[in-house]
Amino acid sequence: MTNGRQIGANFERNIATQLKEHLGIDFRRNLEQYQTKDLSDLITDSFFPFAIECKRRASGKTYSYDWWEQVLKSAKLLDKRPCLIYQLMRSPVKVVLDMDCIIETFGGNALGKEHLVEMSLESFCMIARELM
Repeated sequence: MTNGRQIGANFERNIATQLKEHLGIDFRRNLEQYQTKDLSDLITDSFFPFAIECKRRASGKTYSYDWWEQVLKSAKLLDKRPCLIYQLMRSPVKVVLDMDCIIETFGGNALGKEHLVEMSLESFCMIARELM
């Protein structure tokens, strides 16, 4: 039987591979996350404006707000934008961002209040490319 840490590590590697395919940037698992609190799950040596938290679970209908709070801490520590990438069993990968990130990316004025949106990994990569 595979333990939760192994499932999480495999998911992080899978997301790193997919991000490389979409963005052309090498990502790797942040192994320091096990020793230091509030670090993001994936890191890169290239400029990347997001702190990424990856989560995978077997059941449920959507992400846990606790996950979002976790990536908020990481993003604040790293002075980056928060990005939650998650997958529920037998469902496509989803990405959660704050709507202000999307609005500002395309030249609008921020709403100033948290409004979370879910999107596909491909849509997230489009936004990331615009910010890079």
